[in-house]
Amino acid sequence: MAVGSSANSAPLDRELSLRLHHALTCGKEELFQVMLDPAMEVLGAALRNPALDENHLLALLGRLDLTEEFLKAVARHGAVAESHQLKVALVRNPATPAAVSLPLLPHLYLFELATLAELPGTTPDQRLAAERAIIQRLPTTPLGNRITLARRATATVLDALMKEGDVRVVEPCLANPRLKEASVFQLAASPRASGEAIAAVARSPRWASRPNLKGAILKNPNTPLPLFGALLAAAPVHELRNLAESGRLTGERKRLAEEELRRRGF
Repeated sequence: MAVGSSANSAPLDRELSLRLHHALTCGKEELFQVMLDPAMEVLGAALRNPALDENHLLALLGRLDLTEEFLKAVARHGAVAESHQLKVALVRNPATPAAVSLPLLPHLYLFELATLAELPGTTPDQRLAAERAIIQRLPTTPLGNRITLARRATATVLDALMKEGDVRVVEPCLANPRLKEASVFQLAASPRASGEAIAAVARSPRWASRPNLKGAILKNPNTPLPLFGALLAAAPVHELRNLAESGRLTGERKRLAEEELRRRGF
């Protein structure tokens, strides 16, 4: 059996040797075909081919069967340092290890990070890192980009955008299906929230009727008085009593709550 196995392996070894040599020495056009080879050794040899360029590596990084060790080798290739597209392609490959992808994130543009966070194949670690990178940039991100981001961002980024409280950004956030009620509640209850932002929550078809949010809006002293009065009419009695005794509200709001209680016979 040992002799037979050795005899069978010899042609395989010769074939692999030929593929390795071809990968090292072939021209640009043939190199695209080499990028499809299933053997990591052959692909590793191709990385040392002088004809290898950015286009070959972009084609290669579209593969989902590359090993972490091979992707580390790609990251060390000189072309990556000079190419924005290669950095993006490396980060977007789900097999790229965090040790490679995380240092590349600062090189990505804002909406490249947003796309990475949305991709179904993105790992949880990659998504979290992309979201953190986006949030770190928000203070210096132009308003137009923040509005666009609000329409497509993940829940974590939306939470950060909502906390800014800018009604121009809050409104598209409220329409984003990824937004969580906890983020809306934090805005509605925040003493830093503007009346305009609170009113945007109250106008939202998706959020306006939620009891927890109505309660938070009523308790917020920044809620516009006409909105406060309109919500009082539908507030439960226990809520009206809490509002009448609240230390956060002004005398006028307490008076309106007391009047509503008396109107209902309490």
